[in-house]
Amino acid sequence: MTDTPATAAVLVIGDEVLSGRTRDTNSGHIAQRLTEIGVDLKEVRVVADDEAAIVEALNALRARFTYVLTTGGIGPTHDDITADAVGKAFGVAVDHDPRAVAMLRERFADPADLNEGRLRMARIPFGADLIANSVSKAPGFRLANVFVMAGVPSIMAAMLDEITPLLAHGAPVLSETIRADAKEGDIASPLAAVQTAHPGVAIGSYPFMDANGFNTNVVVRSRDAEALAAAADAVRAMLAALR
Repeated sequence: MTDTPATAAVLVIGDEVLSGRTRDTNSGHIAQRLTEIGVDLKEVRVVADDEAAIVEALNALRARFTYVLTTGGIGPTHDDITADAVGKAFGVAVDHDPRAVAMLRERFADPADLNEGRLRMARIPFGADLIANSVSKAPGFRLANVFVMAGVPSIMAAMLDEITPLLAHGAPVLSETIRADAKEGDIASPLAAVQTAHPGVAIGSYPFMDANGFNTNVVVRSRDAEALAAAADAVRAMLAALR
């Protein structure tokens, strides 16, 4: 377990996400898992199936964060260009990897079924480690601090299970949710005062609507259980005073 939390970014790749054709659920799943193991997710970025855009995003993110986790663009079709973009970002060649081909043969025993399109899923940048895929066999891969995973949520989740033990685990972020029974605008100033008094704790307000109209949840987050409890008590006291 690390004293200083590792940081991460998620890079979602795909025209279908940007067009609204497909809703991204992968980043939420990744965020939840990273929170559980104490890795701070700092950024989620979505880019099109455009090699230059992927390369630019990858190089920016991998320089800033401990890990970059990508989803999408490693399938069998012409627009699945993530492997080539990663290769270009790292300046290495991309070719059919015998290990990846062997994995695909486990699923496609008939050589006729392992056609040119499916073999595209065995194209891996030189020097990368493979990420096993228990769902459909076609692997993801890791190169330095970049983890490349599929876009299909069930496959991405299986790959995430594979890589989670490889990530630096830190103290998990604890949280407590407090129902304000007040409108967000009415608690804004006193809540800011509570935040100022508890600088080591993150305090957020999240409005919602219920049968009685507008309401607010206040969420308190910290890795320190005692600091979390003190700040949560202060929030409750503030809300009680307002009532």
